[in-house]
Amino acid sequence: MNTVACKLVTIVAEDELEDRLLKDLDTLGARGYTICKVRGKGIHRTRTSEWEGENILIETLVSEDVASTIMSRLEQAYFPHFGVTAFIVNVEVVRGPKYA
Repeated sequence: MNTVACKLVTIVAEDELEDRLLKDLDTLGARGYTICKVRGKGIHRTRTSEWEGENILIETLVSEDVASTIMSRLEQAYFPHFGVTAFIVNVEVVRGPKYA
């Protein structure tokens, strides 16, 4: 089995940021992404009902350079102002050229 090293970038954010985040991902070089609605508790607060808004989880498989660019954008534009967290995981991907 042939695999390619990629970075899995995971972003957890307030759902009202979805359109903005997806536009940034497209602009910064992500070729695709997966989005899920998620629940949880963190340092910002617990959202206990849908009327308060929900959180989303966005995952994208990208090259190391694109991952770094995405994280820089998040750090500058989102982290100081919104309840957003993100992390990068090293992964081996089958069909890697499709993603990176």
